[in-house]
Amino acid sequence: MLTVNAYAAASPTRPLAPTTVERRDLGPRDVLIEIKYCGICHTDIHWVRGDWGAKDYPVVPGHEIAGIVTHIGPEVTQHAVGDRVGVGCMVNSCRECGPCRRGEEQYCTQGHILTYGSVDRDGTLTQGGYSTHVVVDQDFLLRIPEGIGLDEAAPLLCAGVTTYSPLTRWGAGPGKEVGIIGLGGLGHVAVKLAKAMGAEVTVLSRTLAKKSDALRLGADGYYATSDPATFEQLAGTFDLIVNTVSAELDVDAYLSLLTVNGTLAIVGATPKFTFDRSSLVRNQRAFAGSQIGGIRTTQQMLDFCAEHGIGAEVEVIPAEKINEAYDRVLASDVRYRFVIDASTLATAP
Repeated sequence: MLTVNAYAAASPTRPLAPTTVERRDLGPRDVLIEIKYCGICHTDIHWVRGDWGAKDYPVVPGHEIAGIVTHIGPEVTQHAVGDRVGVGCMVNSCRECGPCRRGEEQYCTQGHILTYGSVDRDGTLTQGGYSTHVVVDQDFLLRIPEGIGLDEAAPLLCAGVTTYSPLTRWGAGPGKEVGIIGLGGLGHVAVKLAKAMGAEVTVLSRTLAKKSDALRLGADGYYATSDPATFEQLAGTFDLIVNTVSAELDVDAYLSLLTVNGTLAIVGATPKFTFDRSSLVRNQRAFAGSQIGGIRTTQQMLDFCAEHGIGAEVEVIPAEKINEAYDRVLASDVRYRFVIDASTLATAP
């Protein structure tokens, strides 16, 4: 087994610290990746700090991984040494259920295996991308096309596919009005994607603080949702609204912004919602959810981003600033995704 440097959380109340973890020996279909960059997702913070209940510790977070293939198993056919590759939120699934056969491994009926915090096929706890190397089955590895920097590609493995999936599922494209709630780690990528798909894109954010950024990223419009006039002005406008924030949401108010047959899609780690059924029945609106995307969809997203020159807006940090970055994410002090330079883990004990 390979012992590699990493940053891990030992408990919900302690800061992440340098450590080492063991990676399994290469199996016939396994690929060893030298990690170059790993994005920091808000999910990492929720998980590490116990926001979603009891978890197994210690845990190495990180499911936005970009790197280079260094070794392959004898049965690997999809990747070669030297390839630019990525690992997203999943590293395995049952491969046999209906969703898996349809390429929707994220909805595996037996539960997909997460990149960190899941029991892997060998009975060990998966450990994520805040490390120098990872071993992954070739079927859960993505090809990162030339034309996207590995640093700006890393967040696409989660934030990119999480927003690409609902945009494609509900038909964002020419002639469509798309609203994006929030301009954060997810929202800023959603704006770029929806615009590249040909949609008219409007950002709906609590204040006007990020208006100039939204317009620079390609948004056609920007409105402050703290202003009640926004909901009057935009009533019945949107074919699709994608909610990327985890804050409480006045569902009825946002459903009122949809046109006939419009959809409000939730992708953020959101709290429970309540709404009036008449908000749906009136004008045949839909309230839906979407969870990341399967491997096939994730590859399609990466190819689309390469074709259209899309990458995440990133701030690259050394490993020693991970805890500071967590605090800054919680304070909304990032434009728009922190990415760890994995080479800085070389000095970890």
